[in-house]
Amino acid sequence: MTFCLGIKTVAGLVAVADTRITSGTECRTSRKLTVHRAAAAPVFVMTSGLRSARDKVVTYFDEWLRSETVIHRRLYELVNAYGEQVRRVFREDHAMLERDGLRFDLFSIIGGRLPDDGEHRLFLVYPQANWVEIGESSPYAIIGNAFYGKPILDRVLDYGCSLDAALKAALLAFDCTLTSASDVSYPLDVAVLPAGGAEFVEHRFMEGDVTGYSLWWRTNLRRLIADAPGNWLASFDLEF
Repeated sequence: MTFCLGIKTVAGLVAVADTRITSGTECRTSRKLTVHRAAAAPVFVMTSGLRSARDKVVTYFDEWLRSETVIHRRLYELVNAYGEQVRRVFREDHAMLERDGLRFDLFSIIGGRLPDDGEHRLFLVYPQANWVEIGESSPYAIIGNAFYGKPILDRVLDYGCSLDAALKAALLAFDCTLTSASDVSYPLDVAVLPAGGAEFVEHRFMEGDVTGYSLWWRTNLRRLIADAPGNWLASFDLEF
């Protein structure tokens, strides 16, 4: 499984992806977050799903970017071009995958800002290559294992968040997922694009880098539960 999270706030974009790849009983580390250049601007791509499909799509997309003759100046146009590579790989591989009991289940998150975009933009691309744009009403998208991090994000994240707050929320959502899911793990790749910025700030976090942050949350969540109002418990008429 995978944990990939893209956030769009008024302050910019945040992309977070784990790096664990599972194949049967084997685990290895590989990037799921990559930054590409289009129209001289950086764009990130994150993927979840069958790794062989992902690698083929991203390879084709890179080749297309290098040979691009018509420069796309809006991100949605680039997302459409990426979708064409998704469809190409589906046409090439889906019959053989289905024969062996595998599904073409490639989900992608693409974010950035091209020259004619009025602001930074974020898109969720489905395996069928259709897409939705992520905006103010629901400012994030998770692909892969969304079950454990989503409740945190729904409670604390909104479009007005600072990049600092968005990144803290993202790392907490990842920590919740890591705690409950064995198929998500460090290292953790992060890319941040401030609103109006020209380049992503990228960093890879190892487990030791954020151990203190995880411990802080665990300790303080327990304290908050202990200190939470309990007058409503009187209706149970129980002795504690």
